[in-house]
Amino acid sequence: MRPAVDALSREFRVLTFSLGDARSLDDYVAQVARTLDDHHVDRAVVCGVSFGGLIAVRFAAAHPERTSALVLASTPAPRLRLRRRHQLYLQCPWIFGPLFFAEAPLRLHAEIVSAMPSWRARWALRLGVLRELPGAPVSFSQMAARARMVSTTDLTTDCLRVTAPTLIVTGERELDHVVPVEGATEYARLIPNARAAVIERTGHIGSITRPDAFAALVRDFVNGHRHAAA
Repeated sequence: MRPAVDALSREFRVLTFSLGDARSLDDYVAQVARTLDDHHVDRAVVCGVSFGGLIAVRFAAAHPERTSALVLASTPAPRLRLRRRHQLYLQCPWIFGPLFFAEAPLRLHAEIVSAMPSWRARWALRLGVLRELPGAPVSFSQMAARARMVSTTDLTTDCLRVTAPTLIVTGERELDHVVPVEGATEYARLIPNARAAVIERTGHIGSITRPDAFAALVRDFVNGHRHAAA
């Protein structure tokens, strides 16, 4: 997420952190609240990417007084059901987890090539990921635990309780081979007055492959609501 954080930091004060080991979405929501408390922040634009979007929705629903705006990027549908193959992965994460992880370059290849026509830019992205891995090792057990949360959670009621202005960001439908983009339609339908935006030439990781475009969408959305409120 470093490219996205760096791009957003040119427009906002950004607080970010690694998700800890938790038993439920509510545990993650508490972690968000603690982070705001630790930095003496009463209200914030809450941005969740992929799995983090589920946490952001639950936080905005539970803490409307602390959510000035909500941004969901490439977030799984509010009631997503895993494919049979992925359900099999969850049964033995230490056996099948490496296989799922090894598939990632294949799933992401098309969108990376589309977003980054330059081979130098693509290699810079790969090298950046490799540099980060030693400090952020992959936990297959945590991946499986979060996948179970996704498959057993229904955020329909949470969506209906969200009162903050909401921006739903996806990549192009044919380039996201990780999470079905159709999930964004559900959020746009369920969250009152939500608006949707597409980052062109990318898929699931558009906030990383095209971070400046992502940050511009967030900036324009937040500034538009600030001006309206003023």
